Amino acid sequence: MPTVSDVHASTAAAQTPRIDDIPPKRNRDYADLLHAFFALLLGVIVILFSIYLHGTASGVESDVRSASHAIGWLMDVPTSLLQQFAIVCITMGVLLQLVTAKEWLQSVISALALILGFAAVWCTSAIISATGGELLVLSMLSNGTSEGAGLLPDFYAAMASFLTVAGPRRTRSTVKWGWNVLYAVAVLLVVLSWNSLTGVIVSFVVGRIVGMLIRFALGTQNNGVWGRQLAQSLQSIGITVTALSRRLTPYADSGVLQTTLDDDLIENSRIYDVADDKGRQYTVSVLDNQVHVAGYLNQVWQWIRLNGVSMRRDRSSFDSIHHHYAMILGMANAGMTTPGVYGVADSGESSILVFHRNRMPLECNPNTMSDHDMECFMRYLSEAHRRGFTHRRITPDTLSRMEDGAPVIAGWQNGDYGSSAPNPTLDKVQLLALLSALNGIDRALACARRTWGDEKLVDLAPFVQKAAVPASTRALPGWNKHLLDDLRTRISSLAPQDAADAMEKVPLSRFSFRSFIAIALLVVAVYVVFTQIQPAEMIAAIRQANVPMALICVALGFVAWFGSAMTLGGFMDADKRDPFGLLCSQMASGFTAVSMPAGVGPAFVNLQFLRKSGYRNTAATAIMSAVWAVQGGTTVVLLLIIGLFTGRSTLSGMIPTNTLIMVIAIVALVVSAAMVVPPIRHLITDRYLPLVKAYARNLINVLTRPKELAFGVVGALVLNIATGLGFWAALMAFGCHTNPIETTFIFLLANTLGSAVPTPGGLGAVEAALSVAFTAVGIPSTIAVSATLVYRIAFYWLRIPVGAAAMKWLDRHNLI
Repeated sequence: MPTVSDVHASTAAAQTPRIDDIPPKRNRDYADLLHAFFALLLGVIVILFSIYLHGTASGVESDVRSASHAIGWLMDVPTSLLQQFAIVCITMGVLLQLVTAKEWLQSVISALALILGFAAVWCTSAIISATGGELLVLSMLSNGTSEGAGLLPDFYAAMASFLTVAGPRRTRSTVKWGWNVLYAVAVLLVVLSWNSLTGVIVSFVVGRIVGMLIRFALGTQNNGVWGRQLAQSLQSIGITVTALSRRLTPYADSGVLQTTLDDDLIENSRIYDVADDKGRQYTVSVLDNQVHVAGYLNQVWQWIRLNGVSMRRDRSSFDSIHHHYAMILGMANAGMTTPGVYGVADSGESSILVFHRNRMPLECNPNTMSDHDMECFMRYLSEAHRRGFTHRRITPDTLSRMEDGAPVIAGWQNGDYGSSAPNPTLDKVQLLALLSALNGIDRALACARRTWGDEKLVDLAPFVQKAAVPASTRALPGWNKHLLDDLRTRISSLAPQDAADAMEKVPLSRFSFRSFIAIALLVVAVYVVFTQIQPAEMIAAIRQANVPMALICVALGFVAWFGSAMTLGGFMDADKRDPFGLLCSQMASGFTAVSMPAGVGPAFVNLQFLRKSGYRNTAATAIMSAVWAVQGGTTVVLLLIIGLFTGRSTLSGMIPTNTLIMVIAIVALVVSAAMVVPPIRHLITDRYLPLVKAYARNLINVLTRPKELAFGVVGALVLNIATGLGFWAALMAFGCHTNPIETTFIFLLANTLGSAVPTPGGLGAVEAALSVAFTAVGIPSTIAVSATLVYRIAFYWLRIPVGAAAMKWLDRHNLI
């Protein structure tokens, strides 16, 4: 007969859950790489700051050291003793905690990190001493350091590397206090002038980078909830676990971003099969903070990469899981088919999402997908959009079926509710591109027309671009680089011809070629303004100049803008010609000239202005080329006419005949050699020659309209004469009376040759060409240089702020 103790033992055995789990392993945390990158960025900024803003850096360091007057009693403390005491206390405290917790591997790696920190900072010091400039070395030198391997204070790097590997500080109190002690010692030694502020920061940076790289390479211990702890967490939301077993996946603990439909595509999760005491079956998904970093970085990258589209950024696993839970509940409340979600629990560094196992989505075989299935996916997405939900990352894995075969779209954790207007459109583009890659454009587009209608499809055309489509869709076998172009063309053909011609892509990608050009122009412009401008010489020239004549020079600069606007406007249709917009477009070229070679800036602005005015690419390019041809041709003809009638022989002596012939010969040789190769010849004749012919036809059509051509020539004459007379006025401002016609001739010749040099606005080359040319014809060199400076102020430097304002106006009115 069983005793009472036997009954209690059997009951306890029945209540003890059967747990089959895998012990946690060390994981590579991608946040370590991110922190190492930020540390490197900080180090670069500090070094650049110490080199190019040496005065400011010295001032900051002086302000810090001025505090030493308040703590003068510390000046007698032996600094070497203070350093040694800090190192011993920090190292012994952290290692004792690690050894006491029996974390032997962690203690060994931490000690190794300390040694590598010393080695790294010594190498960095030697490299800076050998290759760095004198200013950089001086900014890092201090009473406690010397040139060579001892340039940087080494113990900051060693301790930073050691504490980084021994961390994290939130779970180890000695690491937390170690950082605080290290910061306090650093401040104290900078105040006492024993270490330089720049040297301390760079030393910290070196140690932090070494520590983070070691942590990433060797991995860190996962502190999430496992095994029996997981069963206890599930008990808190009403699940009494009787059996818990982990599913083995090939990407377990890899840190690489992976998903599966088993838990509705939660990224980098651990998946468990759970049974409770009532026989119910659950799928339990556990997401740890440590492995969630990869998903968070992916969200951040999408947020940075896409422009005008809102993207989620869930910083922790708790944010991600709770939002996923809310999305599923919201869609289920809207009457949509969703995975069967039970509840959420949080424990330690993990967040847990529980599903009913028999209500989970299953994989959808793309090979058996019918048109009806594709229409069901489209209707499902439309219904979600109607209730305010957007997905934001529709990939091949998201196309799934429920157990009854109903097609559904899974994995809404990266989506949101109450979305802005572009997000639903982006979802439709992603789904349409995905279905086109799987089943062909014809089938996908036919289904979309039946489901969404032609009007909504036409609205998608500006968003059909590579930036909108996830990489996993572009990796499908049915994808090719022309798919999106073909899809956009087919959709645009559904719109009226006028609307299709005016349709332009919505700038989704922040890193488009256009944005890159804009940033590059800004950087070059800032560099030119702050490095090439010579205010002392310019002020001196202005003070010596005759003010009325200098103002006439400035006024002629505005007349030149008017002439340039006349040429461009002459080739435009009357209904697309905006007089003020035309003038602003030419003013804006004054801003682009500061960052582009002369002539390239106006061409770039004209092309963008024409596109925004309603011209298609081919027509806009033809008009822009016609403007360029007319202005260049007018300049050449004007030079020939003035040269013949004035008897100047300067023209024949300034054309580099031999150089020109050599350039022509080399170009002809290269082209001929290329055409000999059959593949290249076929490529040129089949693909590029038709484009050139179409462009040539448009250009000829533009240039063979007499009225427009005459108007353009008049504008080009105004432009050339105004610029030539502008330099004549600059000479008159210094009392040099010259023949305005001859001055215009020499100016146009020298300015044209100087502008051929590929510097921003011909900077430097134009000044040199004008000064040398006018000095050569008898103008005193001092007057030639002063007149050149006044001219460049009026026609170059003053145009920068005016052009920037004009460009802002054009951008605000969507004209550039």
